[in-house]
Amino acid sequence: MRAFGKGFLIGTVCVCVLALVLLCVLRPKLTTHEADVLKTAYTQPGPGANSPGADSLPAEKEDAPALDFAALRADYPDICAWLTIPGTLVDYPVLQSSPESSEYYLRRNYKGEYRMAGSLFFQADCSPGSRCLIVYGHNMADGTMFGCLTKYLDAAYCGEHEQITLQTMDGVRQYTVAAVLETDISRVPFNRTMFENDAGFLDQAQSLLDASTVKTGVPITADSHLLVLVTCSYSWPDARVVVVAVEKGTYIQKTTTQFRKCHGVVIQKRRENFPQ
Repeated sequence: MRAFGKGFLIGTVCVCVLALVLLCVLRPKLTTHEADVLKTAYTQPGPGANSPGADSLPAEKEDAPALDFAALRADYPDICAWLTIPGTLVDYPVLQSSPESSEYYLRRNYKGEYRMAGSLFFQADCSPGSRCLIVYGHNMADGTMFGCLTKYLDAAYCGEHEQITLQTMDGVRQYTVAAVLETDISRVPFNRTMFENDAGFLDQAQSLLDASTVKTGVPITADSHLLVLVTCSYSWPDARVVVVAVEKGTYIQKTTTQFRKCHGVVIQKRRENFPQ
């Protein structure tokens, strides 16, 4: 009887350990695997064959494979962008649900299935055409999702990973990190997306810069468009790491209609040349 009890206890411990491995190691990585499979399925060869009338790709991007974003959104309309940070594990779709269920993708993948790591998602009141885009993601211990953002508090790491790419229906945007801060919403309202005028936008930008631990020297002007990446910090309750990046340019991969809709919000396409 004693031997049976000991064996039962050992078996229970093994099951618990396996469950913990599944929950903490395998399930978070499942989201990354799913993103890789999704990207491969919707990636088209990167020819120089842009549609007539489209802005041409810069020379260094001519052979780069490109997402067939129209096909991707036709199948998964909540995918509004694809975010990539070279040199990190960040290479994921960015989703957006309705304002009534703004955190729907906090623990769901792009199919709506439960995932502990969730998905990257836009704040509900912004769209790809917003002056300030805000993206949230979990700070996963294995470095997936936004697990790398806390490393940006180190200036050296930030300098080595300052380039960020965001692809939308309109093309591929290149951003450069301008500032990194550790804060919470009561100290710095980093979640603002609406501004009455240029002065209000610049005031917001200055408040982010003033609270920054790392500044790269990239200027923010009245013409700037910002990408703000947010994840949990655990330094104190409700603390967040916030990475602020400035758009440097957009290159167009193919001709699209002049206006697109994302969750009912009409956004105007900015046809700009990618910086050489």
